[in-house]
Formats: sequence, C-alpha cells, structure tokens
Amino acid sequence: MKVIETLAQAGDERARMEGSVGFVPTMGYLHEGHLSLVRRARTESDHVVVSIFVNPIQFGPGEDYDRYPREPERDLRLLEAEHVDVIFAPTVEEMYPPGFDDWVEVHGPLVSRIEGAARPGHFRGVTTVVARLFRIIRPHHAYFGQKDAQQLRVIRQMVRDRALPVEIVPLPTIRDMDGLALSSRNVYLSPKEREAALVLPRALALAQEMFQEQGVWDADLVRSSLEQYIRRVPGVNLEYVSIADEETLEELDAIDRPALVLLAARVGFTRLIDNTLLVPQGVEVPARLRQIKEELKAALGKHDG
Repeated sequence: MKVIETLAQAGDERARMEGSVGFVPTMGYLHEGHLSLVRRARTESDHVVVSIFVNPIQFGPGEDYDRYPREPERDLRLLEAEHVDVIFAPTVEEMYPPGFDDWVEVHGPLVSRIEGAARPGHFRGVTTVVARLFRIIRPHHAYFGQKDAQQLRVIRQMVRDRALPVEIVPLPTIRDMDGLALSSRNVYLSPKEREAALVLPRALALAQEMFQEQGVWDADLVRSSLEQYIRRVPGVNLEYVSIADEETLEELDAIDRPALVLLAARVGFTRLIDNTLLVPQGVEVPARLRQIKEELKAALGKHDG
C-alpha cells in the first residue's frame, strides 16, 4: 500500500495502473461504513484508491472543521488490512493552492432543498472537491454511502452535467448494533446523547411501519407523526423531516412513487442525518435502488423499538 500526498505523485501512480480503478473518497476517521465501500471496490476493481482529506470548503461558519475527528495512523492500518493499493492524503494547500478558483457547482432544486437549505454552500464545497479528486484519480467507479442521500444525488448530477467518465456506485447505510447509522461524528456523543439519538432510526422504522403495514400514503401525516415522535425525546433538536421524491428530492403530498424519508437533528452539539426509502407496492424499484431498499428495510426492522 502506497501513501501519497501530492498531485504529482497521484498522477505518477495512476499512470502505472492498468485495468479498472475503484475510488472511495473519505474524510478519514474511518468506520465500518467506509470499509464496506472499500470492500465493494476491492471486489469490482483491479486497483483501489482511497482519499483521506478533511475538506474545509464544505464546512460552514461555526461548523466542526477544526475539531472534526482525525486519526490517520489508525485509518492507514484499517486500509492496509483491506488491501487498498493507494492512499491519497493531500494537504489543504495541495488541493487548493493560492489563487484557486476552480469551483464546481450543481444548480437547481436538488441542491437548494433540505441539506442545501440547512447548510448554504455545503454542496458547492462537496462537488468542487469530488470533481477535483475525480480529475486526479480518474476512477472507473466511485463508491458512496446512502446515509448521505442528498449528497449522493448531487454528485450523480454533477457527473451527468460534466459528462465525467465515472460510474457512481451507491451502497446501503451501515448501522451499529443499536441501529444508529455509522458516522465519524458519533464519537462526539456522550452515552446519554447516544441513547437519545436512537430516536432517529426508530423514527425511520415508524415511517416504514406506517407506510408498509398501516397503508398510510399521506406524506403530511407521516411527516407530522415523525416530528411528534422525535420531538418528545429530550435533548434532540429536530431540524427537518422531509418526505421527497427519491430522485428529484421534491417534497411529496402522497407517497405514490419511490420516496426518501430524510431526517436531520442535533443531539447536544452533534448534528446527525439519516434516511430510509419507501416504495409503494406494485411500483418497480430502479435497479440502482434494489440492494439499498432491501438492506435498509432489513436493518431498520431490527431496530424499531
């Protein structure tokens, strides 16, 4: 496994690679969710490249860039055990040299809603860094988790807009034994806060129950039910419940097509997001969603307490 830090080194390494290249972009402090992406890339690619870069331009004022968890030596041990070929770990100065002005943006409702409204400028930072990494690594496949569902769709749109020669491969959210979606930020949670945070996966399980078992198609009723369910837990400050078209993220009145239930809340000082997929019976699930649908439903079913 090679660890490189400069664009020049990355170019040299990429030139030596023959066959397919799978790429997993991360901000480090790796967990099993990241490793599931790496393992999938390993099964589908001749070479696997992982980036570790805490991207400052996707953090807004007052967010947690400075204290975002970092443990590079542990990350390298985990990735070596997964037989990763190359780790690209650039400095901020290497990625954004003086005078940098190569911004990449997706425009329209896909980026202005939900997380885009809650975190202005966030997606501009995400698409800029991902596009830059794609140009450096030139992967055939890039792997992203469904936990950041809106980000996944924004990146897919960016790839389409710019006709980039990379396939975006989505994979299901990985959850801890108690049902909480794995996130590097979970380390911020105290034991009491972590217990409170479990209301998020339980709310998603409630949405599944209302839709699949009780036959509730009224999106406003599901939204209001989840809002009440979450707000009753002390220490959890709900930011939003969205029930949106799975592809466009347009808010729905009726769940008559594949829909995402997306949640964001602060537990103490920690901001958490989560989501699940609802698909009406008789509606064909797009091929790219089939694995996600089955694994999400199975995972949430275990934690619907």
